[in-house]
Amino acid sequence: MKTKMNKRDKIDNRRGDRAVTVRMMVALALLAGVGVMQGCQVFGIASVIGQNIEREKKVEVLAEYDGLRNQTVAVVVQTDMSTLYQFPKLVAEVCVNMSRRLAQNVEGIQVLDPRFVLDWTYHKPGWETMPYGEVCEELGVERLVWIDIFEFRLNPPGNRWQWEGVAGASIGIVELDGFDSDAFSEAYDVSGEFPKIAELGRESSTEERIEMGLLATFIEEAAWLFFDHIEDKYPDV
Repeated sequence: MKTKMNKRDKIDNRRGDRAVTVRMMVALALLAGVGVMQGCQVFGIASVIGQNIEREKKVEVLAEYDGLRNQTVAVVVQTDMSTLYQFPKLVAEVCVNMSRRLAQNVEGIQVLDPRFVLDWTYHKPGWETMPYGEVCEELGVERLVWIDIFEFRLNPPGNRWQWEGVAGASIGIVELDGFDSDAFSEAYDVSGEFPKIAELGRESSTEERIEMGLLATFIEEAAWLFFDHIEDKYPDV
């Protein structure tokens, strides 16, 4: 049996329905808000991940000079007496390690034994002032990689309480069969830094470790001139 609804009951029912509707709208708004907030958080996380991926990207870098391929090559190294006095093994270490890196990575290259080169320079006073072509002929090679180290230090100037390794050199290439064998066919300035940490205190490492790290960094930068390789897209980040 149907019952008759009076006017007051209808008003109360409409109010109840309106209250339910309002609560539902509020709930949906809250859920939407949570969704937006979560979306922002997800976007922020994705952005950070994207930045990290970008920073870790590698790029292929072509050789600056590829004329050592299928050539006989000698590496000679010189520096000033002050640097040599402070680092007596530096010339030999650069000569040996640079020769090894070239032999391992340049196609068809024949690198003259660095022990022979070092012995020749030791028994040839004034070799640094000889015409480049004559040096090539005496060593019996077609190409000469001439490394002139103008800076090699482990500390900031005047501050022995911090580590700040810096190495710099001019690198010239002599082509015996080139236009002028007594001049560099190509020349580059190369530098390396180790460690890349600002104001690193002396107690944080040892002189031997800093010197070894700097030498390895410098050799890598110098050798990369002569063959295609992979580098960090952002090496200073």
